[in-house]
Amino acid sequence: MSQRVLSGIQPTGDLTLGNYLGALKRFVEYQETHDAFYCVVDLHAITVRQNPQELRDNTYNLVAAYIACGLNPKKATLFVQSHVREHSELAWLLSTFTQMGELERMTQFKDKSVQHKTNINAGLFTYPCLQAADILLYQPHGVPVGEDQKQHLELTRNIAERFNGAYDQDTFRVPEVWIPKIGARVKDLQNPLKKMSKSLPGKGCILLIDTPKQIEKKIKSAVTDDEACVRLDEKNQPGVANLLGIYAACKSISIEAAAKEFEGMEQYGPFKQAVADAVVSELEPIQARYQELLSDKAELDRILAEGAAKARTVAARTVLDAKKAIGFVLPA
Repeated sequence: MSQRVLSGIQPTGDLTLGNYLGALKRFVEYQETHDAFYCVVDLHAITVRQNPQELRDNTYNLVAAYIACGLNPKKATLFVQSHVREHSELAWLLSTFTQMGELERMTQFKDKSVQHKTNINAGLFTYPCLQAADILLYQPHGVPVGEDQKQHLELTRNIAERFNGAYDQDTFRVPEVWIPKIGARVKDLQNPLKKMSKSLPGKGCILLIDTPKQIEKKIKSAVTDDEACVRLDEKNQPGVANLLGIYAACKSISIEAAAKEFEGMEQYGPFKQAVADAVVSELEPIQARYQELLSDKAELDRILAEGAAKARTVAARTVLDAKKAIGFVLPA
């Protein structure tokens, strides 16, 4: 059997170019070579208060975006987290194998506690237990993530090893952390020291639904420097390096190859135009397919029902094995 891969995205806000180049484009590649499971992690979204209609709309939008970007429901398993109840069940079991100190050290909990001071809820604290359940339920060989998610994956690995060690059996496969080399972390166009994030939209963030004119305007106003020389130097020219990374990811080439292509160029204008053209060319067919998919919610519901049924056959088996290992009396 091919190796299994799993990943998920929250249905909050509009997807960015960073989400696409750093995650979705890789997802499409994995479905051709792996047993791929992709999830809309809506249970995670409610650690922050959500408008009900916006949550529903964002969930459909994300499913449409998954497919528009190239995911084929006949090749990959696409589903919504809350449609598979085993996620919540396993999260509780794994919470008893997770130490308070581990949760207190999580960077995401610290950051969100500052951002949402009036709603520091228990779910925000135990979020990593649910994320571990999301992953371990499907026994994946690897999880493709950005650098900023490595901490969560390392905790998931620790929880799996602790559970397996407690019962001296391999109930859970300990997944590997897979970080793509090209476009792994697209930076904000106005602050190339921070990643491009859908939680912080603005002129430094390219959305998948942006028009060609909006994309071109944002890239042309991207922060570079006063050296007026295109070269790959992440330390001294982070803005230029970011644009080279975006161009490389859109063209499916290495960043070194992209730098060589613009070697000797002494003006940023033509360079930024080339980057904008590459992004627009990459996103236009995706945007057309996205709108087409959103016009047929019934078809999206059908796809999600099939995906959830397939996901449950794997998830239920994992929960059963975990319960057996713990010693629960199982229903006859």
